[in-house]
Amino acid sequence: MLQDRKRRLFEILEIAPEGDLASRTFDVFIITLVFLNVIAGILETVEQLSVQYGVFFRLFETASIAIFTLEYLLRLWSCTVDARFRAPLTGRIRYALTPLALIDFLAIAPFYLPMLLSLDLRFMRILRVLRIFVVFKLGRYSETLQSFGNVVRAKKEEMVMSLVIVMMLLIISSSLMYFAEHEAQPEAFASIPAAMWWGIVTLTTVGYGDVYPVTSIGRVVGALIAILGIGMVALPTGILASGFVEELQKGRGTRQVCPHCGKDMAELPDAAPDRS
Repeated sequence: MLQDRKRRLFEILEIAPEGDLASRTFDVFIITLVFLNVIAGILETVEQLSVQYGVFFRLFETASIAIFTLEYLLRLWSCTVDARFRAPLTGRIRYALTPLALIDFLAIAPFYLPMLLSLDLRFMRILRVLRIFVVFKLGRYSETLQSFGNVVRAKKEEMVMSLVIVMMLLIISSSLMYFAEHEAQPEAFASIPAAMWWGIVTLTTVGYGDVYPVTSIGRVVGALIAILGIGMVALPTGILASGFVEELQKGRGTRQVCPHCGKDMAELPDAAPDRS
């Protein structure tokens, strides 16, 4: 009996299957609460609103954290229904270390830390700002965010390779600019790490204009680096874009439906081999 209730609770807490009104209602409630928390966190930074409605903001935050905490504990209790987390202790630990469970924990941790540790006022302010990150809880309910996670996992090797290339280009460009401009601008290009600021804003095509080359050699090097930056820094964007296209094509692929039960053939176990 208890196991059946635990299984039903697990079904409600997870993404709503088709036709499950209780699970759908819970999903909508949590999504709405997340959005309201984000809006409250943004409005609370307005000094006039914070002074006038400070008590309301605190009460709403406390109520929201209580709900999110209860949700987290219920997920932790019912996760043993899933075969991956069946062990009572180690299974729950494995579940707590999954990305979505970590996001649920980080959404409530900033509220409890000041109660457990003695923190200064500056760190307390940082913790309050972290309330905004509760928005990442939407990743559990958003197919778009889940698709983004799938793309990053599928393209992780290409992303790492492209980021390594960009870092190499940043180091080379900053080093060349340091040797070209150090004597002419000892304050702006005091060291290679200092020159990396110029390298970052140039390679990303932001170009703030606060630091720029003044020597002929520096300008030539800067022009070449700016041209290379247009293509090299765009590499991660191109990789993610191609990954999204592949993910969309997978989602829109032709589905094979079983003529007997109407389910997707990909979800069914492999058919028995033909012995004829």
